Order: sequence, then C-alpha cells, then structure tokens
Amino acid sequence: MYTVTSEIYKETNFKPIKGKDGKVTSRFEFVYPDGGVAAPIVDKDGDLIVARKSNSSDAEKCGIIELQHSEATEIKLVGLQVWRGALLLADYIFHRSDEFKDKSLMELGAGVGLTSLAAAMYVKKVVCTDVDIGGILDLIRNNVKLNHNLCDTRKIDVMEYDFMKPLSEYPQQLLKAIDESDIVVAADVIYDDDLTNAFIKVIDAIFQREETSGRRKEIYVALEKRYVFTFSEMDAVAPMFEYFLKQTLHKPWKFKYVETDFPQYFKYERCKHLVLLQITKS
Repeated sequence: MYTVTSEIYKETNFKPIKGKDGKVTSRFEFVYPDGGVAAPIVDKDGDLIVARKSNSSDAEKCGIIELQHSEATEIKLVGLQVWRGALLLADYIFHRSDEFKDKSLMELGAGVGLTSLAAAMYVKKVVCTDVDIGGILDLIRNNVKLNHNLCDTRKIDVMEYDFMKPLSEYPQQLLKAIDESDIVVAADVIYDDDLTNAFIKVIDAIFQREETSGRRKEIYVALEKRYVFTFSEMDAVAPMFEYFLKQTLHKPWKFKYVETDFPQYFKYERCKHLVLLQITKS
C-alpha cells in the first residue's frame, strides 16, 4: 500500500509519543497573541523570513495543543495527519483574534482538529467538520477532550461534512451550522482532482446558503503548493493549485491572496510555498 507522510514531522520536533494503537500523540507549541511580536525580515535573497514570537519566561504566554494523529497514511486518509496549512490557518486566526472573537467559525476537512482547537480559544463558536472515514470524527472528539484545559470545549461541535454529497442531501443540523457561520476555513483540501471538484461545489453550496440566511461568509483556504517538473511545460508547476484556479475561473467569487507575513505563533517551518486565499461572493 502506497503511503504519504507530512513533511512537518521531520522538520520540527513535536515530541511524539507512540501509542499501542499505532497513533502518535504530539505537542504543538504556540505563543499566545498578546506575547509581543518580532518584525518580519528578509534573507539575502529577498525571501521573507517570518520571525517567530520570542520565547518568554512567562509560562502563561505559552501553550500546547496535544493531538493524536497518524504518522503515515494512504492518500484517502491524509486527514489523520497534520499538515502545514492547518498551522498557517491557526496562525492567521491568532493574528486576527480580536476581529474574530464575536464570530462563528466552521472548519471544512478539519483532519485531527488543530485549527478548530486554535480557533476555539478566541471565536464565539466552532463547528469542526470532516467526512467520517477512518474513525476521524471520533479522533477529533478525543482530541477535543484531550485539550479541555486549553479552551471551552463546549463551544466546539463536531459533525460530518461529506464533500461528495449534493446540497439537497445536507442534513438540517449541517445547514443550520452553515447558516450560522461567519468564517469558513479549510486547509490542505486541494490535492486530488475529484476532491477539488467536490470542494468547489461545497463553496457553491455555502454561498447559496449565504443568500438564504442573509449572513455574509468569508472563506479562507490554506494550502502548500506542491511543485512537479513537467516536460510538456519544461517548468516546475503546482498542478493541483492551478487546477483549482482553472475550475473556478468563471465563478462569481472574489479572490484575495492574503500575505503570509503575519506573525508566526505556532512552532513549525513556514515555507514560501504556502498560500492563503480569502474567497467571498462578489
């Protein structure tokens, strides 16, 4: 069986502890947004270096999200791992914590729940969703319990959102959650053409519910461009991201590329291939 592994595990020591069930429990360290931020700088090539927040002797300014996850999975179960885009979204939510504090947030394709747990520290309500395969929803619920001392876990709802189902088959609970959400986030959900097509239909459905509910939605999509060299192009291209852009070319959506030079609160390697898109209905 072909498996894939998230690059972040090799780049950063998350102090993993292996369990008997094959899962790993890792510690994702962060600094709270009010701890003071160093300004971003550039290296000798002009590439942005986002300075992490300086270590503080005050333990109250530092925190840890503990997550149970897998180290390697087949493609269809990559949500059982932690990917870089989830950490970028968590940073962005921390960065805008004052603006988001009265908002309700829904996460799509939440994986093991890192971004939702980060959001729950600041926003009013979190709906954490994914398709229920590989026991992922139970894993999210266990991770929420694991972090009960970090945030008020009573404001986190975990429910299924199957991208492959049409809007007409959405359960009432999910429709209500969409209608009541202000911010919708998704990380690392663009890696397969069929899934990308389904995700585009999900965005369509969310904007359709925006019209029904009268409640404006802001959608944020984070991903890492994965480059391959093609002889046809004689260049390195990011096919999955480019496919997404091509398929949404004629949508009545407004795209905004969010600069990723905002402060880094979580401990990981923020690479220059990360993209954060804001999508709204134009």
